[in-house]
Amino acid sequence: MELHVVINGRKDLAEQLYQQLREAIGSGRLAAGAQLPPSRLLAEQLGVSRKTVSDTYSTLTYEGLLIGKTGRGTFVNAGTPQSEHLQTAPDLACAAQLAKWQALPSPMRHPTRDGTLRYEFIGGATSRNQFPQDEWRRCTQDALRRIAQNSGFYSQPEGLPALRSAIAGHIAFSRGVKCRDSDIIVTNGAQQALDLIARVVLEPGSIVAMEDPGYSPARQLFMAMGARVAGVPVDDQGIQVDRIPDGTRLIYVTPSHQFPLGMPMSPPRREALLARAFELGAIIIEDDYDSEFRYEGRPTDSLQSMDSRGVVTYVGTFSKTLLPELRLGYAVLPPAIHGAVLKAKQLTDQHSSTLPQWALAKFISEGYLLKHIRRCHAVYAGRRERILQRLAGDLSSWFEAVPTVAGFHMAALCKVPVDIPLLMQLARQVEVGLYPLDVFFHDTPVRPGLIIGFGAIETLDIDPALDKVRDILKQIG
Repeated sequence: MELHVVINGRKDLAEQLYQQLREAIGSGRLAAGAQLPPSRLLAEQLGVSRKTVSDTYSTLTYEGLLIGKTGRGTFVNAGTPQSEHLQTAPDLACAAQLAKWQALPSPMRHPTRDGTLRYEFIGGATSRNQFPQDEWRRCTQDALRRIAQNSGFYSQPEGLPALRSAIAGHIAFSRGVKCRDSDIIVTNGAQQALDLIARVVLEPGSIVAMEDPGYSPARQLFMAMGARVAGVPVDDQGIQVDRIPDGTRLIYVTPSHQFPLGMPMSPPRREALLARAFELGAIIIEDDYDSEFRYEGRPTDSLQSMDSRGVVTYVGTFSKTLLPELRLGYAVLPPAIHGAVLKAKQLTDQHSSTLPQWALAKFISEGYLLKHIRRCHAVYAGRRERILQRLAGDLSSWFEAVPTVAGFHMAALCKVPVDIPLLMQLARQVEVGLYPLDVFFHDTPVRPGLIIGFGAIETLDIDPALDKVRDILKQIG
């Protein structure tokens, strides 16, 4: 790769080269530690003498901007100060809009590798130890071979046919979803699916109804698009349909495992929701984020499988069954919005990366995904049972679990006043990551408590971690 330097004419060649290299170093375009081309190669590139380049390098080295390393070459000095001539946000015409985006909270942002605690009860994360590395490696190698045989053109915005076919078969088998391959669009995680649907359905001022408490990243996304989000209370049967306001254009629900409380939506409530959406001319987003893991009772149908009017968009993800870092999700779209969402996907990022798409298509078709889900189900069931036992045992003076039959997180509500921020702070000091429920409430009164994820914590770590939590609770009274 050639260094970007432009020489004009044949006058002051050394001065032109000196000024451009000095500016590139000062602005940070040539980063600290970056290696410069050998003087002979740069001279050939620019059509100047090698002496001109060598003299320039020597001058910059004398000034401390470059450093020569014997046998290795010439590098930008790591201690070189960089000039700052950047526009600040308040000076921009879009300052108010920038401030709105910057003010959005990040309640579900996962910690970095360096910030991860010894015992993590964070929701939405899985244990890397459960990931089927060998099977995924074989599927990735197959994907690389397929890519090597392709034309080199961009792929389809809706996703590879092989993956859409595999997804259609998987969700029909595991969730009873009624769809064809052509109904599916592959996305970069479920969050992009929400973004694409909202882009084509909403305008500034549109009303979005969603469960309250509910999934905060979805609420923030809708609000960032200028929508008015109406928080609709939930009870033990799910969202209270009769409180969805008139004029609602989009309804966001998690009917199989209400986020964050965990109860499933009852069949009568589902029927009422479908009727209400049809009456309003609204689209329902059914976020079925982790219902593959079910521990009690009979499986419930997806809301989409009950939809006879074409108002439900079914959104799923592989972040919960495999790894969040893969960023693979999908949406099953009703005919009315399919074309618009497909165009939005194409304009947003052309298409999702084909390497993980090919790998996942083979992973599903070879039966690895179902095998992995069954293996994880047994692990998560054991973790869930142990946490429930502790909440019903020595932690019962402070918390009670909300009944839940699916997923790999649960909610624990406070039975007595507990200083949750203080509890979280003291827990972090002993390497326990705890997370509050209050960030998921919007309009309805907050019910204090914790969201307890059991996907990322190892089974043998649960009791030592909860012992520490119990001791802190005793300490703070």
